[in-house]
Amino acid sequence: MNLFDLTGKVALVTGGSKGLGKAMARGLVEAGADVLISSRHENELRPALAEILQGTARQGRYFVADMSRRDDVARLAEAAIKAFGRVDILINNAGTNVPQPIDEIRDKDWDAVMEINLTSVMALTRALVPPMKARRWGRIIHISSVMAFVSKSGRNAYSATKAALTGLARASALDLGPYGITVNCIAPGPFLTDLPGQLLSAAEKEEFAKMTALGRWADPKELVGPTLLLASDAGAYITGTTLVIDGGFVAR
Repeated sequence: MNLFDLTGKVALVTGGSKGLGKAMARGLVEAGADVLISSRHENELRPALAEILQGTARQGRYFVADMSRRDDVARLAEAAIKAFGRVDILINNAGTNVPQPIDEIRDKDWDAVMEINLTSVMALTRALVPPMKARRWGRIIHISSVMAFVSKSGRNAYSATKAALTGLARASALDLGPYGITVNCIAPGPFLTDLPGQLLSAAEKEEFAKMTALGRWADPKELVGPTLLLASDAGAYITGTTLVIDGGFVAR
């Protein structure tokens, strides 16, 4: 189990106030890491951080940051390094989805999805990589989606960004491998978080469940194990790849 021990490491999880981000942050803390979380809403961040740290001796901080604003991304990187002196593990989890058929896409919506789901990931990674290179250790995880491989009508911008993250991870893995830094994606399938909860009808939720091999949606806590694998020494030889966590959705 020492392979999964993150004692002494510092992790930053964007979109860490709820859903998958919150679950992953709690898992990192339980493995020994200190944690930083960010989102747009302080009223969600404060209680989320308290829950994430509850019953542990770990330290944590939260930062309000809008990932659609490039200056917020830069400030987040600076604040994270200032708070703990470094970031060892970066989980780019913040994301959004504005479903629109291809012939009804509005430029402002397309640009917003691209900025949050893809461009902010590049910008935050770019800012935090130099200190990782100096220490010759780092773990970078982009949260993609099974929608990188399959899709639904209207998911044009979302699928495009999630597929792009897999390519970004492959290229960055080659850039950073010589410095002991791994870069990977996790592609979750049907995890019942706020985003699909708001966007999907009851019938669509039932349809997704039936399309998995396990016949159900996943609990966010079920993403913790894969995250710890890629964030720790247990996954030291895994880089440039995408780990699909979908209950057999893509196989179906």
